Amino acid sequence: MLFNHIDEITRQLKNIAAQNNGGVKIEDADKFRGDVVDQLVQNAVLNPSAEIKGLSRFLIKSAALELGIVNSSIQGLYEARGRGEVKGFTVPALNIRGMPYELCRAIFRTAIKTNAGAFIFELAKSEMSYTFQKPHELSTVILAAAIKEGFTGRVFIQGDHFQVNAKNYAQDPEKEVAGLKELIKSGIAGGFYNIDIDTSTLVDLSKDNVVEQQRANFEVGVELTQYIRELEPFGVTISVGGEIGEVGKENSNEQELKAYLDNFNELLEKARSGAKSISKISIQTGTSHGGVPLPDGTVAEVNLDFDTLENLSRISRESYGLAGAVQHGASTLPQDLFHKFPELETAEIHLATDFQNMIYESELFPADFKKEIYTHLRKKFVGEKKSDQTNEQFIYKTRKKGFGEFKSKFWGLSKEIREGIGKELETKMDFLFNKLAVQNTKESVNKTVELVPIQPKLENEINACQ
Repeated sequence: MLFNHIDEITRQLKNIAAQNNGGVKIEDADKFRGDVVDQLVQNAVLNPSAEIKGLSRFLIKSAALELGIVNSSIQGLYEARGRGEVKGFTVPALNIRGMPYELCRAIFRTAIKTNAGAFIFELAKSEMSYTFQKPHELSTVILAAAIKEGFTGRVFIQGDHFQVNAKNYAQDPEKEVAGLKELIKSGIAGGFYNIDIDTSTLVDLSKDNVVEQQRANFEVGVELTQYIRELEPFGVTISVGGEIGEVGKENSNEQELKAYLDNFNELLEKARSGAKSISKISIQTGTSHGGVPLPDGTVAEVNLDFDTLENLSRISRESYGLAGAVQHGASTLPQDLFHKFPELETAEIHLATDFQNMIYESELFPADFKKEIYTHLRKKFVGEKKSDQTNEQFIYKTRKKGFGEFKSKFWGLSKEIREGIGKELETKMDFLFNKLAVQNTKESVNKTVELVPIQPKLENEINACQ
């Protein structure tokens, strides 16, 4: 139900929650976790009124703090991992594309069952455009899901692949970097206290030596890291990730890792003495985002270079104090490979496409709605279809855009369908949390990550909806 007037929200919250000294006082937590938070999150996403939408977001974020749910940076845990104080698990970074409320609820349910604390919610720059989700909105949905499921403690939200477009950079470097800074600014304002900078698109393998190949990568990376440090909320050290190998391109090697990190750290110290460097490093090991669809729409098997992953992860910890290496493009890998990531001390693994596939391929997903989406995508994005693609390959690559194009209809699916698919997604989360060994990591998170509650401001939430 979408509210038409602010007074309707006030009446809905009577004897349940009330605004108090710039925040929210919860009077009945159980009722708030019932239909109230469901209605608020729907209005936080879909209400056409900036005032109502912004107020709904403010109420959810304020209620989260009141209930002990704190948006945080994973920096402390990653520093402890770099010192060797915690190990033996791989942090799943979960991209929230479609059915975000149900997906996030599934994640929190698994976390509660397994006493997990080391997991990240994330959204990439590209995903923001085609899912029609911005940082202020997604952080609200995530926190609403935590409230709904009764999760408490630190919540990690990450800007994934805040990426430089190499073609645009070649034409106008200042404009491209300025645009990325605006994205960073909006991300931090929206509660993204973990940011992966991706300037690996600027690596030029035609250069004579590895330092020159990586130069633009580390120079622009340092500039953006400096900018992040300038915008950090008081008491928060944002976890920043770097990247040396563009996903889907050449596999990374030790020389590239050292050339990037040595020069990155030296340049950052000169530019901003004492500034925190990156906490992890993304590398390329043979995967690609979403996998490679075959003509029939199935996904090709990947020859993943585990030796490179293990070696570069070890070097980044032992020589540079990072948490380790990050594996991208992994959600469509065979299930029998996932246990290897914690065994090799991979710091973090990014997972996205398989959740999207599960939603579209669920038996609960309405056939007529799927047909409507696919028909629309074939028509609107026909210009993106490559000459050698089958219809199945095109749909596999393009259906992610359906989440934005049909955003309100996804939110309008029946409760039975949404919660049923949510249960299916929970089964996947159970598998991932088990194989990545993040059960019982909440204690390590609590010990290493300081709680820094940051009260949202109503005015800022409304302005973000304008």
